Order: sequence, then structure tokens, then C-alpha cells
Amino acid sequence: MGHTPQHFTVWAEIPTTDIDRSITFYNDVFGLELKRDDSGPNPMAMFPTADGTGVAGHIYPGTPAKSGEGPTAHFAVPGKLEDAMERTGKAGGKVVSDPITIPAGRFAYAIDPDGNSIGLFETIG
Repeated sequence: MGHTPQHFTVWAEIPTTDIDRSITFYNDVFGLELKRDDSGPNPMAMFPTADGTGVAGHIYPGTPAKSGEGPTAHFAVPGKLEDAMERTGKAGGKVVSDPITIPAGRFAYAIDPDGNSIGLFETIG
């Protein structure tokens, strides 16, 4: 048996059929400044972290699962959950649950423009 890691999730890859549309969506919903990176074999856009060492991920050209059927990646929203829920609809996504409260915070399930399941997460405190 191995050891228990500090961070079990180390990376998230979000497939998209239109990377520029996805960059705009995630920027609008999460208040980011994702930029397209064409330096590798495929274009991508990296999710930022405060110090560059936190757990993150990226958007890349790929084939999303059928709408709402893939795994769900949860992302920290800036400010209030309800504001992020409103931005999601305006940006071309769809909120598919009411807010859910758990000990660590509050979240709502949503679908991005490609049908990827995402969680909009507001930390308590």
C-alpha cells in the first residue's frame, strides 16, 4: 500500500469543442483572465492559482461526455454563489441545482456550454 497523498486530486482537464468560447465562458463566470496558449501540440488555457502551486487544471480541445454525464469538477467562485449562478446563465451555461450547503461551503451544479458538469463553489468563512 502507498501513502495517503496531501492532495488526492492533482489536475483537472475540461474538454471543449470550441476553446475560445470556453475561455470566454470561464472568464465571465469566475472572473478569470484565461488566455489561449498555443505553445504546445494542442491549444489550451490554464486555470490560475494564487501562487502558481495550487491544484488547478486546463481547458483543451477534446470530446466532452454527453451533457451532464461526465465527472464534475468543482471550482471556487469569487464572491457570492448566487452571483456566479447568474453569470453562468448569462455566459451560455445552465445552472441545474439550487444551492447546496455542506460544512466547507455552498455550491450549485451547472453545465458549461459543452455540457461539462461543473460545481460553482463558495467557501464559507
